[in-house]
Amino acid sequence: MSNDLADIGLIGLAVMGQNLILNMNDKGFKVCAFNRTVSKVDHFLANEAKGTNIIGAHSIEELVSKLKRPRRIVLLVKAGQAVDDFIKLLEPHLEKGDIIIDGGNSHFPDTTRRVKECEDKGLLYIGMGVSGGEEGARNGPSLMPGGSAAAWPHVQEIFQKTSAQVNGEPCCEWIGDGGSGHYVKMVHNGIEYGDMQLIAEAYDILKRGLGLSTDEIAEIFARWEQGVLKSFLIEITRDILHFKDTDGEPIVDKILDKAGQKGTGKWTAIDALDRGMPVTLIGEAVFARCLSAIKDERVAASKVIKGPAHEPFQGDKKQFVDDLEQALYASKIISYAQGFILMRQAAIDENWDLNNASIAAVWRSGCIIKSVFLSDITDSYRKNPKLESLLFAPFFQQAIEKAQPAWRRVNAQATLWGVPIPAHGTALSFFDGYRSAVVPANLIQAQRDFFGAHTFRVMPGKENDHMKSGEDIHVKWTATSGDVSSSTYNA
Repeated sequence: MSNDLADIGLIGLAVMGQNLILNMNDKGFKVCAFNRTVSKVDHFLANEAKGTNIIGAHSIEELVSKLKRPRRIVLLVKAGQAVDDFIKLLEPHLEKGDIIIDGGNSHFPDTTRRVKECEDKGLLYIGMGVSGGEEGARNGPSLMPGGSAAAWPHVQEIFQKTSAQVNGEPCCEWIGDGGSGHYVKMVHNGIEYGDMQLIAEAYDILKRGLGLSTDEIAEIFARWEQGVLKSFLIEITRDILHFKDTDGEPIVDKILDKAGQKGTGKWTAIDALDRGMPVTLIGEAVFARCLSAIKDERVAASKVIKGPAHEPFQGDKKQFVDDLEQALYASKIISYAQGFILMRQAAIDENWDLNNASIAAVWRSGCIIKSVFLSDITDSYRKNPKLESLLFAPFFQQAIEKAQPAWRRVNAQATLWGVPIPAHGTALSFFDGYRSAVVPANLIQAQRDFFGAHTFRVMPGKENDHMKSGEDIHVKWTATSGDVSSSTYNA
């Protein structure tokens, strides 16, 4: 009888769900499919799944009855209330040790809550980040599972065989407790926002700055795809720029410049602010999409607000394009460094044991940010698991040192042209701030104490009888200043 039972069940037969089922079937696992609209189950079995070992169910009860123990059920449904609703529908039919896996883009605090709620009822719960879109789901996604550690041995083989592979290593590894899997996926998506904005700014510099045609820019991206920038996003940008409409014009030139977003980049930026981490590039990428959305206001502003007169570029265009490649590479390094700094702080705050080398390895293929660059990040963390920042890794120190002159030239030229570079600009500003032993926050602290008696602390080596190291100090800046401070030392 057990041979007739499915290894795993999956609820949600949108394209991602169907493709993941077909992928697991290809890897030798028997899958049972279910959808709230049960007619979709029959349609799937009669078409895309025809001739496979995939089976279907027409109710939750039937789905559960067709699964091997411990039962493993993947939810690929809309994040939010739908996940909680399906958990409630499943619970009465499940037994102790059965496993629910949420493969959607759930917000990590929801996953943390669901892990505890399920474990309190004797069930195991996994929140799994899934990246790679439709193609990744079908041919091998990047998978980031976290939650009930006791569930991992029961799903490890299925997910690691289903995921993308790099040099024989699966792009799937256990992330950690609670909502850590969905947290890492959230940061992945934030980095994705940053990568896309950096590429868009490079495109804008080439188009508006150098005045190149879309076809010329496509050829530049084709060259970059063969070098240090080799990645999925550079590859598809090349293909997008080459793609023509029926009239022979590039499709990209006809697309309205208003970018959409589904919220995961915003979640990352908000989380960085909540944790006090300087993840500036992802934040600027989110705000750039917000700026793009106020199209009518930008059009009105363009008619009344004047920028610099655009002078034709007089320098060596080939050298400038090479500089831009290095600038894009350096800014990309900063973005990933910031992402890992954020995850480092989250691990402390949430008591997660995150393995940075494993996270980078999981992202090497199957996902939107896959690139050769991630192999360099993996190597850096494998060489030094306690690496405080990617900017301390010898490989990336050398890469930044090589790129720095070109990086600065590109930022300066774009500013002179009046071409906006929020992501490239903040990357360089972060770099200069991060490498500064002293920043002007001393003046900010003086201002805060002057107008709000918020106190400050004295710099080591500058102590005296009335200003001692480690103490919260308030100064009477004027004759009318009070003696009482408003708070202890808080940023």
